Amino acid sequence: MAPESIEVDYLVVGAGAMGMAFADIILTESDKTVLIVDMHQKPGGHWNDAYPFVTLHQPSAYYGVSSKELSKGIVDTIGLNKGLQDLASGPEIMAYFDEVMRYQFLPSGRVTYLPMCKYEGDGKISALTSDKTYKVTVREKTVDATWLKTTVPSTHTPNFEIGDGVKLMPLNDLPTVMEQPSRYVVVGGGKTGIDAIVWLLENHVDPDQIHWVRPREAWLMRRETTQPDAQFFEETMGAQAAQMEAIAAADSIDDLFLRLEAAGIFTRIDPDLEPTMFHGATISDPELAELQRVKNVIRMGRIQRIETDQITFEQGTLPNDENTLFVDCSAAAVANMEETDVFQGDTIRLQTVRTVQPVFSAAFIAHIELTRDAEEEKNRLCQVVPLPNHATDWVRMQNAFMMNQYTWSQEKDLRQWLVENRLDGYSQLVASVEEGDVEKLAIMKRLRDNAVPSVMKLQQFMSEIA
Repeated sequence: MAPESIEVDYLVVGAGAMGMAFADIILTESDKTVLIVDMHQKPGGHWNDAYPFVTLHQPSAYYGVSSKELSKGIVDTIGLNKGLQDLASGPEIMAYFDEVMRYQFLPSGRVTYLPMCKYEGDGKISALTSDKTYKVTVREKTVDATWLKTTVPSTHTPNFEIGDGVKLMPLNDLPTVMEQPSRYVVVGGGKTGIDAIVWLLENHVDPDQIHWVRPREAWLMRRETTQPDAQFFEETMGAQAAQMEAIAAADSIDDLFLRLEAAGIFTRIDPDLEPTMFHGATISDPELAELQRVKNVIRMGRIQRIETDQITFEQGTLPNDENTLFVDCSAAAVANMEETDVFQGDTIRLQTVRTVQPVFSAAFIAHIELTRDAEEEKNRLCQVVPLPNHATDWVRMQNAFMMNQYTWSQEKDLRQWLVENRLDGYSQLVASVEEGDVEKLAIMKRLRDNAVPSVMKLQQFMSEIA
């Protein structure tokens, strides 16, 4: 069968959140055409494979595409997120992206969508379910929205050996458990591990029946300080001001983290242990209290092998029994941490240009693609903000973010775009400050006064960890 020919301005490889956010800006800010290809049946990327009880851990107001609100615009009145802006569930997010595709993208007449298809490179696309193929001519750019290679438990292969008879399941399968095991062993100290613990506790599992393999302790961000709504101005922008002050005043990296914790920006599960990991996970204070109910924490390094009678760790062994249920939460959220230029000739590689804000980053990159000509200038405005792993990566991440923020502030059109784009809640908060609002103006003054000192201090710390 001869390939079907398609001619398009932009080929977007990947219909996940970043690919959708990029395409949305292209469609709303230009008359260009877009072809979106993805191996899933529905748009949403890794959300297609996520566990059924997953939710966002940042407010919904930050997420989705620029042209369509995801948030319900409410404050939760029940549960562990009580008093804070709503967090969309996995099914809500999937429905949202499906609506964007079916009711916005496709009716525009400028989008071709090829689900259940694989991009082979060099303009070649093949269907996964038949021998159908396509040959694409791209007039502008090919957009790699899969560069970060997001992984989830259901598609992850564990990095440890599993003996015969061992009961191990991905986080996704927890709701299928119909018989009580002798104990639950949650493997992984990141956000999925946190979600597993919270789910077990919410479903009446005795915390003493839960064992938590946490090879590394993590610094966590308090969700209470990340609310992009005017009613939370003092908490959110106050936290930003306190963060600047903490950076400027710190005399070492260790001191910096302690100051961030004292300011109520960072938190940790075990106050007696120094975290060495930071992945940008955000939790509420009630969630933290729940996690602290689990006392059986195993800190013997990563698991090497699980057998029915023994668990082998990097730093020793523990006995096991055949009725133990292991819950695998060890998948890395992002499998590719490599940084490269966003704009490379006829290719755009979507990466984060703001701290842990992938959809905003994709939208911003699309805007720069449409409004700037020279590749050097595009990359100058889209410096990659590295994704964090080790705790000290927060310094690298924050430094890159602040440098980007300063660069953007020098461009009048970008300042206006940031205020108007719904994915940038902070610029809207700042713009909402009125001349006579003494308390809010005082917070903004703290920010301004500490901006330059904090950048200088971050540069100093960068030289120490280089």
